[in-house]
Amino acid sequence: MRVAIIDDEEIACRHIKRVLDEEGFETECFLDGRSFLQTVDREHFQIVFIDLQLPDMSGLEILSQLKKRFEDMEAIIITGHASIDTAIDAIKGGAFHYITKPFKRHDVRLLARSAREKIELREENRSLRQALGKGGTITGFVGSSPAMQEAFGLIKKVAMVNCNVLLQAETGTGKQMAARAIHSLSPRKNSPFVAFNCGGFAEELIASELFGHEKGAYTGATATKIGLLESAAGGTVFLDEIGEMPLSMQVKLLHVLQERQIFRVGGTKAIDLDIRIVAATNKELKKEVETGTFREDLYYRLNVVTIRLPKLTERKDDIPLLVSHFIEKFSLAFNKETRQISPQALDILMHYNYPGNVRELENIIQRAVALAEGESIRVRDMPADLRKLAFTTLEGEDLLSLEKVEKQHIAKVLDITGNNRKLTSEILGIRLTTLWRRMKQYGLGKKS
Repeated sequence: MRVAIIDDEEIACRHIKRVLDEEGFETECFLDGRSFLQTVDREHFQIVFIDLQLPDMSGLEILSQLKKRFEDMEAIIITGHASIDTAIDAIKGGAFHYITKPFKRHDVRLLARSAREKIELREENRSLRQALGKGGTITGFVGSSPAMQEAFGLIKKVAMVNCNVLLQAETGTGKQMAARAIHSLSPRKNSPFVAFNCGGFAEELIASELFGHEKGAYTGATATKIGLLESAAGGTVFLDEIGEMPLSMQVKLLHVLQERQIFRVGGTKAIDLDIRIVAATNKELKKEVETGTFREDLYYRLNVVTIRLPKLTERKDDIPLLVSHFIEKFSLAFNKETRQISPQALDILMHYNYPGNVRELENIIQRAVALAEGESIRVRDMPADLRKLAFTTLEGEDLLSLEKVEKQHIAKVLDITGNNRKLTSEILGIRLTTLWRRMKQYGLGKKS
């Protein structure tokens, strides 16, 4: 990442350059504004340090030109204590932050790191949005992983063939979305799509919902009702949790698949059907057949083509894409300014196991966007159980005690100064006697 430093004090320029070179930045110094503006069109800079007081023009004037010409460039204003109000005005004008003279190495390093993180987050989110817009996906689905691309390919192929489909997938992986995709890509797309969950309903209710009933078929049947299968004429019927369907209802469904006809409950007239069945289950139906809880003949009628939708843990490469998609979705819904996620928060999401699959991730992001302050989702916006996960996913050195941090920092400064204790105490901002006590306490400076 390239950084420009504009300051007419050559010592100040060199000081900032030295700090940033150590951080891995590529830096270039300019002693006036015009030489920088003549160069910036030829050489791209991501970050620029601008002194407010320059011999040929003001730093605010340079900032104004940069914001018009290079929207993504981050500017850090260099100022004296007497001009802090002007620096604050610069931030209102689009500057990232300001730093006051005389400045400390730590402050320069911290500001440059923060500006770099902001740029990297913006670029990552831009890349994710571009990936979301690329081909190879299916409306409603987000994913570029090999597992999802395989599923997309099967959905597109089977959509054009008028056969029954079995979706093998866990809850929360997008079974209904896949069924809708098959329908919308098929020649039946202009006809109805009807969905029904076979789990948790009594047999009588399933029969009434799927087949309909005639007036007077049973107590309370005061009018003829068209069933879901009949209402989907020419279209697609999605039967979710087909493994939960009672055996007696399985016999009736088998008749529908074989004869392409139904009888309403209480009716005697056969009604012809032109429908396609897409069934879904989170069970292994072969095992259900072996135990006698699912009919073998129905299984083979439904299982013309099986499409397996992967769990989220099997497609973790898609998590950043999904996160970006959900942030955009809920920021719009909640009228929030949240547009990105911090690397630490994303790292937690990458290490989580997701028993609820994509649906659970969606709920996590929905909550995080609702709680987020500003443009970015932070670790504090995550649910409590995920925040606890941070302690197992972060590197050990990120969780050091204050004592260990102090010891490491003193040792590092001693090493840089060549064990010059006077210079070390000045850099650390502590008395020489205090440094001596700390060195004794931590066993530093001993000859090996």
